[in-house]
Amino acid sequence: MKYKKIGDILILNDDSDNLEELAEKHNVKTIMKIDHIQGTKREPVYKILFGSETETINKENKCLFKLDLSKVMWSKGNVNERLRIAKLVRDNETVLDMFAGIGYFSIPIGVHSNARKVISIEINPNSYYYLCENIKLNKCDNITPVLGDCLVETPKYNADRILMGYVKTTHHYLKVAVNSLNKGGIIHYHETVPEKLLETRPISRIKQAAGDRDVELLKINKIKKYAPGVEHVVIDALID
Repeated sequence: MKYKKIGDILILNDDSDNLEELAEKHNVKTIMKIDHIQGTKREPVYKILFGSETETINKENKCLFKLDLSKVMWSKGNVNERLRIAKLVRDNETVLDMFAGIGYFSIPIGVHSNARKVISIEINPNSYYYLCENIKLNKCDNITPVLGDCLVETPKYNADRILMGYVKTTHHYLKVAVNSLNKGGIIHYHETVPEKLLETRPISRIKQAAGDRDVELLKINKIKKYAPGVEHVVIDALID
């Protein structure tokens, strides 16, 4: 039986018997099954198997994340990536976090780096609520939450580093991201890509969005298998 524990809630891949025993064994208050995540607001389709409370606080990399698993998503597969990005942020950088969610990347940056400012854009009001809660919970005074569509809000800002932590149709947002990136800035672009196109498609999309600006590929970081023959990757690219 596959499961993941988020705070004091257990997420199962399949229905199971002996739920009360499972809850006691893993010291959780609720057991849920997340069927899938839907739409641009990344909302879960779920079923409660045991208990009733769906709000919890998850601890990760010395950060606290308050969230309601009936309203917002949580990806344990990105745990190493969240810390990797936080450690790449240089002192006094301005960081723009597109698709910020509840602060998956913004909070570790606020906790583990000396960024001058982090601008966190999120379209889902539920995720935005928990983003604001997590900013307070982790005492991250340098994070500015913004409720809105990244296509509309991103052009209002300029940044030294831009995070694009969304994997569906993310390339449609590349142009506004590149336009807001300062000269010599770095973009972290997420994409799900067939393995045979791994070395070509993501970086070509960035170069197309960059137009006449020079693009240097810094790293292709594999996160996890998204589907058979398909990888979730992050492209680190420097754009002059």
